[in-house]
Amino acid sequence: MNTMSWIDNELRALEDESLERTLADTGVSRSLPGHLMRGGQTLLDLTSNDYLGLSRHPDIAEAMRGALRAKCGSGAAASRLLTGNRPPYSELEAELAAWQKKEASLVFANGYMANLGTIRALVGRGDAVFSDRLNHASITDGIILSRAGHVRYRHNDVEHLEHLLKKSDKARRRLIVTDSIFSMDGDSAPLHKLVELKHNYGAMLMVDEAHAEGVYGPNGEGLCHAMDVHREADVIMGTFSKAFGVYGAHITGSRTLIRWLVNKARPLVYSTALPPSVAAGIFRALGIVQTAHDRRNHLQEISGRFRQKLAQAGLSVMPGDSPIVPVIAGSSRDSLRLCEALERHGIAAPAIRPPTVPAGSARVRFSLSAAHSDAVLDKAAESIVSAAEEAGILA
Repeated sequence: MNTMSWIDNELRALEDESLERTLADTGVSRSLPGHLMRGGQTLLDLTSNDYLGLSRHPDIAEAMRGALRAKCGSGAAASRLLTGNRPPYSELEAELAAWQKKEASLVFANGYMANLGTIRALVGRGDAVFSDRLNHASITDGIILSRAGHVRYRHNDVEHLEHLLKKSDKARRRLIVTDSIFSMDGDSAPLHKLVELKHNYGAMLMVDEAHAEGVYGPNGEGLCHAMDVHREADVIMGTFSKAFGVYGAHITGSRTLIRWLVNKARPLVYSTALPPSVAAGIFRALGIVQTAHDRRNHLQEISGRFRQKLAQAGLSVMPGDSPIVPVIAGSSRDSLRLCEALERHGIAAPAIRPPTVPAGSARVRFSLSAAHSDAVLDKAAESIVSAAEEAGILA
């Protein structure tokens, strides 16, 4: 008897519903920034979160090589609590705290682990976490693992959130958690209103700035700084795998928070740290991000124009001002058809399907980068319109 045969049945069901995910072999185009190689074809890369175009920056690569030459090590080998806190970590964390205008910072292996570990450390049984319905899966999983009450409010609906907060008077601790920029819709959270509710109901506020750091703020600090509410956010999470072009994540806040996480954040305590060479690369990227004003301005300009061109052509484009530009296709099959048509036009962009997004709102998600020129994106917009017509998405 094959005790694993049920998996085949489940996979067939996913395939029948156009929901099976597969891995596509992909390479980097060495000669064309903002492009990738797939199936022997050079495609415009609208899949990546490399918002500032830093993933191939030579100074970052050299910083990592320099750390290796200085014998910082190619790997961390264990948790920082076992092997010790090597200089690249403490130097990076001090710089991150200063950049965010907070007391302290703590580096994690990635954003998923940062959210998982932090939420579980802050709340438990008898507590309540108020989470936007469109928050990232890592936030949802952190809440589930914490065993706190999981209270989901309608997307960006502060009235619904307040209604739920009023009903939670028996909770021991309350935590409001939100993405600042939502990864699949590209819109922003009403941070001013969330700060107001935090104070009115004695809740902690955690903001996931994964898709905002590098892109928003005077020096790329994120949306909290752009909206001048960073002092009110008790916990700020950010990643280095998007605008920074490297890998890893951080939690930034008070010294007390960081002391607590060092003791209670299980992904930090029980997993291997980032390689010191990666920490050195992040440190260099942070310096570039803070002064990348031209890249940020260019990204903002091309994002607005690209979104406008697609909307004017009649495509169903989600509103927002971020470099995340989703086009709603409707069904999963339609989103896959659009992806296939886009590849024929030389464009790579992913189909986002349930359960990542609600049923009936499958989409193709275009992510722009400062590595893309005006001319390239103008041509891409025309090609997207043609591909949508071929796929039957646009009449």
